Amino acid sequence: MRSAPTQVCLEVGSRRTFAWALEWPGWCRSGRGEAAAVEALAAVAPRYEPVAAMADVPFDLASIVAFEIIERLPGSAGTDFGVPSALAAADGAEVSAADGARLAALLDASWRVFDRVAGSAPPVLRKGPRGGGRDRDAIVAHVRQAEVDYARKIALRIPRGDTLATNPAGELRAAILRAIRAGSGGNTAETPWPLRYAARRIAWHVLDHAWEIEDRATVDVPTS
Repeated sequence: MRSAPTQVCLEVGSRRTFAWALEWPGWCRSGRGEAAAVEALAAVAPRYEPVAAMADVPFDLASIVAFEIIERLPGSAGTDFGVPSALAAADGAEVSAADGARLAALLDASWRVFDRVAGSAPPVLRKGPRGGGRDRDAIVAHVRQAEVDYARKIALRIPRGDTLATNPAGELRAAILRAIRAGSGGNTAETPWPLRYAARRIAWHVLDHAWEIEDRATVDVPTS
């Protein structure tokens, strides 16, 4: 039986377009225009496959890159800066127990891939053409500190002054996963990020930096 196409949303900015697979948190790439973004999304599918495998979610690489564009969303300055931040219509849908378990499994796998990549990478990473880019430890610190802010976006009560010193990454991640597994509806004043969007946005950030470390490492680093 032929698999259904992978549903893809496009977030179209003035200089950059993001393409992201609606049901696959973290599978997201950008390009200069819609065609380039979709091509980049397809190209990174083999790198996403270990995430799905670690989450124990079936991912048929041979058929999953058949895409169906289901929504085009207007981008913003954040899109052009390099952050996918638009909410899709489906993001407001209620998260059932089954949905929450699947989303949490994929997010947790994204974190595990990141930790494995970072743990195997050299401390000094290859610089870009103009000498830019954080080294490994700075990327790890950036990713983990972002989780403090992300936790607040789904109404987890973390005092404003708290940092990783008082909320270790493991505790934050466990709390985020519990919230996603519990499920809910859309965004509210107390919960600015719907849980579907939160899983997608957090996993994107984690994998984007994992793949950055892989690309800039001076030695091969394992993802699985």
